[in-house]
Amino acid sequence: MKKEMDSQRLGTAPLGSLMFSLAVPAVAAQLINVLYNIVDRIYIGHIEGYGDVALTGVGVTFPIIMLISAFSAFAGMGGAPLASIELGRQDVPKAELILGNSAGMIVLFSAVLTVGFSIFKRPVLYAFGASDVTVEYAASYIGIYLIGTIFVQVAVGLNTFISGQGESKTAMLSVVIGAVLNIVLDPILIFLLDMGVRGAALATVISQAVSAAWVIRFLTSSRSVMKLKIKNMGLKADIVKRIAGLGISPFIMQSTESMVSITLNSGLQNYGGDLYVGTMSIMTSIMQLILIPVQGISQGVQPIISYSYGAGNRKRVRGAFMRLLAAGLLGTLILGGIAVLVPEVYAGIFTNNEKLIELTCQVMPVYFLGITIFGLQSACQSTFLALGQAKVSLFIALLRKVFLLIPLAVIFPKFMGVMGIYRAEPVADIISVVTTGILFTFTMKKVLRSMEENNVTKEA
Repeated sequence: MKKEMDSQRLGTAPLGSLMFSLAVPAVAAQLINVLYNIVDRIYIGHIEGYGDVALTGVGVTFPIIMLISAFSAFAGMGGAPLASIELGRQDVPKAELILGNSAGMIVLFSAVLTVGFSIFKRPVLYAFGASDVTVEYAASYIGIYLIGTIFVQVAVGLNTFISGQGESKTAMLSVVIGAVLNIVLDPILIFLLDMGVRGAALATVISQAVSAAWVIRFLTSSRSVMKLKIKNMGLKADIVKRIAGLGISPFIMQSTESMVSITLNSGLQNYGGDLYVGTMSIMTSIMQLILIPVQGISQGVQPIISYSYGAGNRKRVRGAFMRLLAAGLLGTLILGGIAVLVPEVYAGIFTNNEKLIELTCQVMPVYFLGITIFGLQSACQSTFLALGQAKVSLFIALLRKVFLLIPLAVIFPKFMGVMGIYRAEPVADIISVVTTGILFTFTMKKVLRSMEENNVTKEA
């Protein structure tokens, strides 16, 4: 059947053209997906009279949004590589069981997160860096956003199973549909209907609901190699354990982003005030713009590595990684370099406030210095996930943010003042990248040697 041939091309098509065909839609999808929050912030930042304060308030909600996204990554990014490996082994029923259990986990997570954050919304926002001035805007935005938690979880989490079977264009379309709708609805709801931040949140919820419907429709259609079936959504301990073992790494990567945001916002509020918190709202969005293309490339290449690993093709695994490494490192060098050398290119996009723009341009070169080489860590991290190396992937996820960035962001300002918070980021990034590179070199050799010893290598 055609759909089976499409998935099998992950193991047979020429690497260069295959990576291009999968990575370009994945990059486009990631870039478009980030527009959900960035477009909201751009419009909010330009609301006449209170845009800068509202932007800071919405920025405080970022940890909650990242936690919601982290749980979708736990189920989706934990399950999708495992499903791709099973497709490489030609075991479609096993792949479908993994897909179904991931979907079941998403439903459970969505219910708990919606209820929990809705009940404790205001105390959480204050803990995350909100002030009496900004908390109303933060509460208005996140209160509506939480209603759409299930849509966000499905749209983001299950979309990985579409790209995981080589259907990157379809995965891209699921994002494009929602993002375009969001861009259209934002000005209508924010300005025309005068709903302000509530309009931005409602536009996001509606858009994610449409994306979620698209994802479900594809995964239940004849076009999908593995199908989403209700009977597979009942959680099975052994399957959940495998998904959790691999999903814990991307979960920590994203949930610790929330912890980082809390630490940075709280520190900036204590040492600087609302204007400094506003710089972090802007730079968080810029960080997404820089890393999303690299993550998109990784998402496009990951199914190739997983499928080839499952099929026992040692040469193809190594070749795909080397190309991923080159593309990722080039991406962060260029995009991160712009933030370091000409920060004004990014800063003025989000606000009209001259003081906020000036301060952001002052701190941005310091904050983004280490990101210029982060493409190396991103490539290694994605490959660990693709090969099912859960423990190593978990360590790398913890290293940069939990072991390095958060402690440094607490310690540095005690000696350097508010600038110490910004300086903690590049120090953590550089140490983490170097450590990851060394660890990956030894781990990759071990994995490739194991494949050879097991006589599963099939040279391309």
